[in-house]
Amino acid sequence: MEPIPWRRIKSWRCITCGICCKEFDVVLGYKEWADIIRRFGVGAIKPSVTKLCLGKKVDGTCVFLYNSSSSWLCGLQQSKPRACKLWPFKILEQPRYGRDKEAIYRFEDRDYFIYVDPSCQGLVWGIPAKRFMYEILPEFVEIALGTREKQFYSTSRLAY
Repeated sequence: MEPIPWRRIKSWRCITCGICCKEFDVVLGYKEWADIIRRFGVGAIKPSVTKLCLGKKVDGTCVFLYNSSSSWLCGLQQSKPRACKLWPFKILEQPRYGRDKEAIYRFEDRDYFIYVDPSCQGLVWGIPAKRFMYEILPEFVEIALGTREKQFYSTSRLAY
């Protein structure tokens, strides 16, 4: 599915469905890759010719995904790769999927283009709510820019 502009989303929250950890490859940055190998060994990654990804179990799910009381949780919660922290959002400096006017988002005097993967089950469709615009989206932008590491709004609200 092609990503859609953020202005079509009323709100979002992680519902711990695990789709992001089941359906997608998580591309790692070099530092993330090195940290995971150092902590968990080479079996935790899946290298290819062009990219380094988190490893997958035989069933195709992320090696760090586990089920707890009917919720799918991340075993890397405190040190998740940036790609995991950002999903289902794509924060870009240029429009990539069209509908520029619906995707544009002003943050600290700069324009970004935010798109959302519509396969995420934590999305609520509609006119964006204030909390979504002023708390959730800024946190995702800060994570994308590397100015924030710790997640608050952009992760499930379970105690870890």
